[in-house]
Amino acid sequence: MKPLSDQELKNLEFWSTPAICNAIETFKVRPRNQGFMLGIRCLFPDFKPMVGYACTATMLADQPAAERDRGAAEAHWDNILKTPAPRVAVIHDLDQPRGIGSLWGEVNANIHKALGCLGVVTDGGIRDLDEVKELGFHFFAAEVIPSHAYVHLVDSGLPVKVGGLVVNNGDLIHADKHGVVVIPHEIAQEVPRACQEVEDRERRIINFCKSPAFDIEALKTGRF
Repeated sequence: MKPLSDQELKNLEFWSTPAICNAIETFKVRPRNQGFMLGIRCLFPDFKPMVGYACTATMLADQPAAERDRGAAEAHWDNILKTPAPRVAVIHDLDQPRGIGSLWGEVNANIHKALGCLGVVTDGGIRDLDEVKELGFHFFAAEVIPSHAYVHLVDSGLPVKVGGLVVNNGDLIHADKHGVVVIPHEIAQEVPRACQEVEDRERRIINFCKSPAFDIEALKTGRF
C-alpha cells in the first residue's frame, strides 16, 4: 500500500461520506451494503471530514488490567508511528455490554494528536467533550459516558470489528457528520473524480426539479 499524497488526501477530504459512498459504488469493488459503519455517531458534526489511515486496537474497562496487558498502550503507540500519517485510531471495546468505561478523554486525545492521529472511531465510550472539541480532535463513538472505570488497552494492529465493519490496520478511513466509511486502497486515487461525476449527474436532476421547466414526463424519460 502506497500512502496517498497530501493533495490526494485533500481531494478526498473535500467530499462528504455520502458522496464517497456513491463514488465507491461506481467501481463495483464491493457490495453496496458493505464498507460503512452503523451505530457510530459523530460528536463534532461541524468539523471538516476526517481522512486517515486506521491504527487498530482493542480495550477493556470492566475489570482491572491482567498481567498480559502490561505494555499494551506502549505497543499501540508504536503501532501508530509505524502506520502512515495522517492516522485515525480505531478502537474496539471488548466489554459486554460495551461502554462501561471510556478510554477517550482529554488526556488520550492529546496523546494521540501528538502521535499524528486526527481522531478516534470507537464502539465504546468517550468523554471530556468540550476539552477535546477545543483541541480539534475528532470523536466518533457509540456512547458518551462519564467514567474511565478500569479502562486499558489489550491488543493493537489486529483487525477489529467496529459498527459492524471489519477494519484492518492501515485501512483508509473517511468520516464526517454522516458516518464512517473505508475507502478501498486500489481505487482511492480515483474516488474524487468519481465523486464529481456522480455529483454532475445528480445536479442535472436537482436543477431540473427546481426549474420552471420541470415536467414529470421529461423526468420519467430523462429527456431534459
